[in-house]
Amino acid sequence: MSAIRVTVTAVQGSAPREVGAAMLVSADHIEGTIGGGALEWEAMRIARAMLAEGRDQADHRLPLGPALGQCCGGAVSLRFEMAEKLDQGAGAPLWVWGAGHVGRAVVAVMAPLPEMAITWIDDDAPRFPADIPKGVEMVVAHDMARLMAHAPPLAHHLILSYSHEIDLALCHGALLRGFGSCGLIGSDTKWARFQARLKALGHQDAEISRILCPIGEPELGRSPQAIAVGVARRLLKEHLHKESAVDPIHRGKVNQS
Repeated sequence: MSAIRVTVTAVQGSAPREVGAAMLVSADHIEGTIGGGALEWEAMRIARAMLAEGRDQADHRLPLGPALGQCCGGAVSLRFEMAEKLDQGAGAPLWVWGAGHVGRAVVAVMAPLPEMAITWIDDDAPRFPADIPKGVEMVVAHDMARLMAHAPPLAHHLILSYSHEIDLALCHGALLRGFGSCGLIGSDTKWARFQARLKALGHQDAEISRILCPIGEPELGRSPQAIAVGVARRLLKEHLHKESAVDPIHRGKVNQS
């Protein structure tokens, strides 16, 4: 036994993290977080005592105020179990189309979030950075629009390519495939033109309007990093932390010429 995985199994009242948050504790290393400062230190103490004693499973309920002196006031139940890796389950699929400046910033901001399972696509391998963040799947697709048909129907898409024609083809493909959410980088002028062209391809206004353009939160700024922060905030707030998923769009026949 080399490590103990600590998982939040129940929360009462105010607490640092949600059910499912986890950390992996070994004798000299931790990975992940259950938050809370004193709570985390106590979890590390228990886990390392288990490692030293050879115990492989335990459950503890920790009142944060009385037991740990934290001001949260709630209580957290923790499961301790033997593990070799931190496995918090698959996050929501996020497909990022384009490895330019904005694509790189978006992936850098969102890759550490356990809520995300990122697939990063571009048509030119050298466009990707040398170091791909852990857990991100890099895909080189010479025809990105064709790959869209293989995305999960409830995936979240961020369309950030270097080409307006590729962006349009990806929007068209996303509307045909269905999606949880879809954001397109661009100006109001670009989006007005895309709306007209997508309508000419047979998509209805209500469907087209589900694509968000421009992306991010303009008040934060237009730098790639500011766009990435705004996109992350919107996805987390409006989609990934909702209790129920959005039904995907599925189109009938449309003009694909």
